[in-house]
Amino acid sequence: QVQLVESGGGLVQAGGSLRLSCAASGGLLNNYNIAWFRQAPGKEREFVGAINSNGISTQFADSMKGRSTISRDSAKNTVYLHMNSLKPEDTAVYYCAAASRGSTKYGTWGQGTQVTVSA
Repeated sequence: QVQLVESGGGLVQAGGSLRLSCAASGGLLNNYNIAWFRQAPGKEREFVGAINSNGISTQFADSMKGRSTISRDSAKNTVYLHMNSLKPEDTAVYYCAAASRGSTKYGTWGQGTQVTVSA
């Protein structure tokens, strides 16, 4: 069973950038689709973006299109979420999650990493 650990969160000013990491163990990421979600206080969890098990195909929520990319380093078994032009409304706990290849059921989750964007 794959396990995920997020890192890279922190405090950043509006307009800044962050790179979040999702490191996997217990399984190879080329067997999984990896998605990023976020949850702000008092709000429901929402989809941010995802990368296919092929490590190439990505998709993003409308709110993140044009200012985010997702990449995978197979040698490090790690997926990255790069976010640019950050806004205060991007403040949330960010989670990565894994679904088996061919599935969209994200059953394995990391513990989350806090991103805070100051105005």
